[in-house]
Amino acid sequence: MLQSVVQVILAGLSTGMFIWLVASGLTLIFGVLGVLNFAHGSFYMLGAYFCFTVLKYMGANFWLGLILGPLCVCVIGFIVERFFLRYVYHIALPYQLLLTFAFVLIFDNLVKIVWGAGSISPPALAALGGSVDVLGRKFPIYNILIIVVGPLVALALWGMIEKTWWGRIIRASSSDREMASAIGVRVPALFTSVFVFGTWLGALGGGLAVPYVGIMTSGMGETIIIEAFIVAVIGGLGSLKGAFVGALVIGVLTAFGTRFFPTFDMFLTFILMAGILLWRPQGLFGVAR
Repeated sequence: MLQSVVQVILAGLSTGMFIWLVASGLTLIFGVLGVLNFAHGSFYMLGAYFCFTVLKYMGANFWLGLILGPLCVCVIGFIVERFFLRYVYHIALPYQLLLTFAFVLIFDNLVKIVWGAGSISPPALAALGGSVDVLGRKFPIYNILIIVVGPLVALALWGMIEKTWWGRIIRASSSDREMASAIGVRVPALFTSVFVFGTWLGALGGGLAVPYVGIMTSGMGETIIIEAFIVAVIGGLGSLKGAFVGALVIGVLTAFGTRFFPTFDMFLTFILMAGILLWRPQGLFGVAR
């Protein structure tokens, strides 16, 4: 029994770290720009497809694909923010959601046009295979790598936001855009850089998912963005610490639900979210507005 529980916890942690990478970009963008970007899951999907393309059709290794794929998605993120989202910051949230949802449909159809409407199975990556013994049972090495990468990204984000000049400017601009602009901060350019960086985080999660998901489809972004939204709401909108804790909780809860209560898998997640919102409407680490 202990072996099964440990295996489920490890699987939940690896799942949670994928959700965290997407939720971190979503949370950063909302915390600074005030935009709930429903298309963020599409950046995850595009990161996976671009990484797959570099890996399969350009004869490159996985790590090069993991570098080039998210960078390609950053170009798309720049176009989306610079020519579309920049003009809706001042209007009501529902209109922002409608615009970003339109991009979900556009990117889903773009993937179908370029890569086909069917599912794609990524090639086997022997270098990322293998497993280790955990209490007498095998656990994939790649999943352990993901469990390590997630906290490293969280630590890097904390250091960037709290300890760097760029982070101080971001915090100042998110608190008072007019005052930041008055002291010389180029707020539109800063917002663009934050959006592109958040896009990169989502695309990085997609690239890392290539050896993990087994099958890639044009709708894979919708599943992850729902989980990322749940994580962001549970942790508190705009709170990176909350997103990290929420991703861990949801990942482990989903793993236990899949293993022991498969019929009530998503039900458990929504029950947890409802309970937390009834107790703390602003989320675990959010600030009441």
